[in-house]
Amino acid sequence: MKSINCNGSLVNLDSPKIMGILNITPDSFFDGGKYSNPTKIITQVDKMLNEGATFIDVGAYSSRPGAKHISEEEELNRVLPVIKLLKSNFSNILISVDTFRSTIAKQCIDSGACMVNDISAGNLDTAMFSTIASLQVPYIIMHMQGSPQNMQENPKYNDVIKDVLFFFSKKIQNLYALGINDVIADVGFGFGKTLEQNYKLLKYLDLFQSLEVPILTGLSRKSMLFKPLEITQNQALNATTAANTIALLNGTSILRVHDVKEAAEAIKIVELLK
Repeated sequence: MKSINCNGSLVNLDSPKIMGILNITPDSFFDGGKYSNPTKIITQVDKMLNEGATFIDVGAYSSRPGAKHISEEEELNRVLPVIKLLKSNFSNILISVDTFRSTIAKQCIDSGACMVNDISAGNLDTAMFSTIASLQVPYIIMHMQGSPQNMQENPKYNDVIKDVLFFFSKKIQNLYALGINDVIADVGFGFGKTLEQNYKLLKYLDLFQSLEVPILTGLSRKSMLFKPLEITQNQALNATTAANTIALLNGTSILRVHDVKEAAEAIKIVELLK
């Protein structure tokens, strides 16, 4: 059984699960500024949980290409009250905190989050790995070339599949050496990749099963979907479902999405093939 331990709950990933996105940033690429007060936050999270989300991923630092850098204090002031709000309103909620800062990860876990989603895989904070080891929580490592501020300027790889696989194999080895058991890998669609590189990763996503860790995929409404179709983010739900279905057929364990209902339907259809 492929599973992860979240706050003492064993989550079976043999059947794919959904991570609902809750961005509490004013400038996230799709839903920035939408969830700016407790009522809106609770309503949205309630909707995502009812539609089938297993995890809620709370992010307070926008990582869209060219996003504005914010201080640790500002990120903490945004995210911590939301973690506490969700824990007080949803008793068994499984919260992932989307941060690359170890001090914020620790405070959020101490306040009730059960997982850390790090877009930098420890590269932007050298204390992150040791912090995760001491917290003993599931850790999502994502591949990103550069930082959100510069990642799309000129991404270069010898071979994007081999380079990203090598990146993960080294990171996972280091994490296991520290005694971290639950590692999840995210190839980082749109994070320092060209359109062609993104689609190569999607096509060959099944190769990442060789890492023997669950794969999380975040394709929801990204520019790699709406730009080739010459549509907007708001029109990209159908393209997202198509891409999510490809990811599921290639072995993805967790879909990270804005639209939970449609992701749940994609999972049900793919599961019928088994």
